Amino acid sequence: MPPAVSGCTKKSDRVLFNGAYYPTKARAADKSDRTLFTVSVRRADQGLAGAREAGRHAGKKYCLTNFGTSEIAWTVGPDASAAALTGSGFTLSGKCVLW
Repeated sequence: MPPAVSGCTKKSDRVLFNGAYYPTKARAADKSDRTLFTVSVRRADQGLAGAREAGRHAGKKYCLTNFGTSEIAWTVGPDASAAALTGSGFTLSGKCVLW
C-alpha cells in the first residue's frame, strides 16, 4: 500500500461544512508539548461560518487522535472575531485538555 500523502484527501472522504470543502492541517505547535497545536484553514473566503467549523473539527480530531479527548482550550479559536479570521485562510491555536 502506498504511503498517505499529507494534504490530499479523497473526494469521498472529505467532510463538507455548509456545502463546501475547507482544507485543514492540524499539527503540534511545540515538539516538547504536543498538547499545544495549530490548525491552518484554507479557502475561508468560501464562507466564514463553514471555515470556523472546519477548524473546530480539525482541532477536535487532532486531540482525539493524539490524546483521546476532544476538550480544547482555544487561544485563537473558531469563535474568535471575524476580524481575527480574515482572508482566504487563517490559523487557529489551542491546547488539548487532558484529564
